[in-house]
Amino acid sequence: MKITDVQTLALSTPWRDLTFVKVHTDEGLVGIGECRLPNRTADLLAYLNSAKKRHILGEDPFAIEAMVSRMFRDDFVRAGVVASCGIGLIEIACWDIIGKACGQPVYNLLGGPMRERIKAYANGWYTVERRPDDFHAAAKRVVARGYRGLKLDPFGAGWYELERREKVLALDIVAAVRDAVGPEVEILIEMHGRFSPHQAIAIARDLEPFEPSWVEEPVPPDNLKALKKASEKINLPVATGERLVNKWEFRELFEEQACDIIQPDITNTCGLLEGKKLAAMAEVRYMMVAPHNVGGPVSTAACLHLDATLPNFKIQEYFNDFVDSWVGTVATGLPQVDPADGCFSLPSGPGLGVELNEEAIAEHPFVERDFNLWDDDWHRRQSEGA
Repeated sequence: MKITDVQTLALSTPWRDLTFVKVHTDEGLVGIGECRLPNRTADLLAYLNSAKKRHILGEDPFAIEAMVSRMFRDDFVRAGVVASCGIGLIEIACWDIIGKACGQPVYNLLGGPMRERIKAYANGWYTVERRPDDFHAAAKRVVARGYRGLKLDPFGAGWYELERREKVLALDIVAAVRDAVGPEVEILIEMHGRFSPHQAIAIARDLEPFEPSWVEEPVPPDNLKALKKASEKINLPVATGERLVNKWEFRELFEEQACDIIQPDITNTCGLLEGKKLAAMAEVRYMMVAPHNVGGPVSTAACLHLDATLPNFKIQEYFNDFVDSWVGTVATGLPQVDPADGCFSLPSGPGLGVELNEEAIAEHPFVERDFNLWDDDWHRRQSEGA
């Protein structure tokens, strides 16, 4: 079997772009992949157009290790996030092809399922005014939908430090959410890499009474020694990794023992097999895995296949029940979060178990967006997509 073409499609919402690929073969099988790459989608489309000529066309989709190694290594210039994301798109699509060729779901090809239910947490649910009462009401809606975990970024614009009034408001928001969901629902605090170590430590200490299951990316991702400095004095679990793009970057994180939970985005870290390798590296250090996922149904399906196979899986991020709900229509076949227990069931069918709806994608053509978390206006722009 040989790859004969790589077709790209992209769409936009008011706050995110999603890129899809269809990898065609000479035997008629087509594999799909999906990713989100903020502010770099045009670069990604250009990279894929170039890379397919050098590395993909004419290759065997079963030879995943060789293709990924070649795409990562052979362009000489170090592969950054655009290349790693492009590799992940093709790699996931190849697994979809292999599953279809073998008549097996991808999780069976990755070692088989360790669990039949995949616990999910909600994100994108707090597209409301940044007031404790509004967060309280929104959190109630999440629990009513059946979720047993939810993540929030309670912080406003800031870099390294917060103004005192902003810190007090953020803590009031977290208090309101904990009151809304009760003691048994997990709350996860997103810091989005805003803080210096001393500020992250201070805020985490103030968050302890609310018992969050983690604080996420407490410092910027570029200096892992600073993360270690923070994590050594933070008494809550520390999660990070969504902006690390390969196993060599994660290597330093593991060597420093600088977190408790890793959050690789398999669409940005060269795909499913790399996700398995990262999870194994984490497992021997007694770290959990909670894959990052701000994508639609295809990237979510890929995550579920990985989650099913991991001994150290914790919980899966999911956006599309609360923001841009129409994104769920761009592919068919993805299981939905069960209101009874807040979990996904495993995808069914061969390959990833989902198929693209190109008409739905075409209804929302790609337009370059500006995704800037340090802008006070980002909550409003996100809510426009709800």
